[in-house]
Amino acid sequence: MYTLGINAVYHDSAAALIKDGTVIAAAEDERFTHVKHAKRPVPFSTWQMPFDAIDYCLKEAGITLADVDHVAYSYDPALLPTMPGPARGAATITLPLEPGLQRVNHPNASPWDPLFVSYIANARAQLIDGAPHHLAKRFRAPEGGHRFAWHYVEHHLAHEASAFLAAPFDDTAVLTMDGRGEGVTTSLGQFVDGHYKRIKQVELPHSLGLLYESVTSWLGFLHSSDEYKVMALAAFGRPAYADAFREIVRYRGNGSYTVEDANLVERFGPPRERGGPLGQRHYDVASSLQTVLEETVLELARWLHERTGLPRLCMAGGVALNCVMNARVRDEGPFDELWVQPAAGDAGTALGAALWIDWRERNLKGDKTRPWHMNHAYLGPSYPDDEIEAFLRWSKVPFKRLTDVASETADLLAAGHVIGWYQGRTEFGPRALGARSILASPIDPGMQAKLNEIKDREDFRPVAPVVMEEHADAWFVDGRTAPFMLFIFDVRPEVAERIPAVRHVDGTARVQTVNRAQHPLYYDLLAAFHARTGVPILVNTSFNTRGEPMVNSPRDALESFWTSPLDALVIGPFLITKKQGAAA
Repeated sequence: MYTLGINAVYHDSAAALIKDGTVIAAAEDERFTHVKHAKRPVPFSTWQMPFDAIDYCLKEAGITLADVDHVAYSYDPALLPTMPGPARGAATITLPLEPGLQRVNHPNASPWDPLFVSYIANARAQLIDGAPHHLAKRFRAPEGGHRFAWHYVEHHLAHEASAFLAAPFDDTAVLTMDGRGEGVTTSLGQFVDGHYKRIKQVELPHSLGLLYESVTSWLGFLHSSDEYKVMALAAFGRPAYADAFREIVRYRGNGSYTVEDANLVERFGPPRERGGPLGQRHYDVASSLQTVLEETVLELARWLHERTGLPRLCMAGGVALNCVMNARVRDEGPFDELWVQPAAGDAGTALGAALWIDWRERNLKGDKTRPWHMNHAYLGPSYPDDEIEAFLRWSKVPFKRLTDVASETADLLAAGHVIGWYQGRTEFGPRALGARSILASPIDPGMQAKLNEIKDREDFRPVAPVVMEEHADAWFVDGRTAPFMLFIFDVRPEVAERIPAVRHVDGTARVQTVNRAQHPLYYDLLAAFHARTGVPILVNTSFNTRGEPMVNSPRDALESFWTSPLDALVIGPFLITKKQGAAA
């Protein structure tokens, strides 16, 4: 049974394909279209299907749309509210009898733009008839039409399922937070004995995600995609305005909160112009927002733990990409284990919707086998070595084939070179995890500034370390498995001077751990660098330049390499450098 998941309504359009509980492929559409976040800034084009991402998923499985049994779309227009309130009561999603969510306080009538709703309501027809010409063959209907059943999956249910059905453990509490769904912004529940019970939800206009977006905009960044910059900026400030944000965000003591109109200009003065100078006021506003976000989510986690009594928590939704907040919930929260789904933003709802429908339909047939557990995020396209070589020859680019990729690349990194690293399947989600990465030595104190210049990024933004899993605790306080770069750790003071490039101004680092089972070549590269330098760590940042998504195809990698001051590109087993005669 094939189940195709689609996210298309807001940003980060994506597709995922599951076969009988196993994820075959998942990818964001931006990797194919070169439109970052897959959509132009708001208003979002709700009609725009992620055709390229869908085409890739079908191609990876060797099927066409005609072979798909179920299509799960991560938004349900029937749930759009007319009268949003601060919180809604419990709803239980029972398997296998109930196919969807109990619709509590969600009248079918909607105040939304009728065109917006119409596009969503006609999404099935767009999927069948709207594919561009060069992709049409894989979408063509057989005689008698497509056989798939179409399912609208509530947005937050897709977020929730992306967490509890992909988590590396079974019974778990579930917390999802984002800007908005159909009418919900936060959801709390539990997944126990194969049944999901929703306990509490918070509805629009009360949204931690939208508040963070509005402050992001006030600080002069893009409001629906630059929140991570505010998180980095917060480390330079003090929570001097925390009380003002506590007046805006009020935790109600029962697993819910309210968010009042922020009136940012009245409270904090005129907004910063995009590209303008940053001052202490901006740093302090960012710090204060981050502090109150963390406090509120900690309260939600404590309430959820008290209600469920479960030792584990999984999270998703765009707010769960805030790795500083995640670390505080990990360290100060009541749960023994915390797992965050790596594509926690809206792209992950394609995965969650597909997982949910696959799980539900298999349950209806008596198959209660859990889906695969997500221990890596390498779910996107890969290109075989012969295809890469053919492209390099066609491009007339001087290159050489390496005999020992890990060892020879480690030599370059130990010599201070900055490397474009292109290996295996692309990552699903916003973090570069060693498949489409720019790598460098963390030993050079000037490396952070150098990388920010290469990528044309703001000076205040940190770069992240990747560390061999077994060495994490020796370099980071309470270092533990963190394969998705979704938590920060304090750099141990006794080794801080050895890895200055990855230590943020507050002494922390956003760590990725890797073991050999997850990505053998990536791990071997770290081991080779460790053997040369005594440091089992590299700087890892995404392989892209400003305004571009992470590279996907060999063409993307080559274009990014030649239009940026990278020293070398290691693509599959091939090395390309910019020094005359270095590669032949």
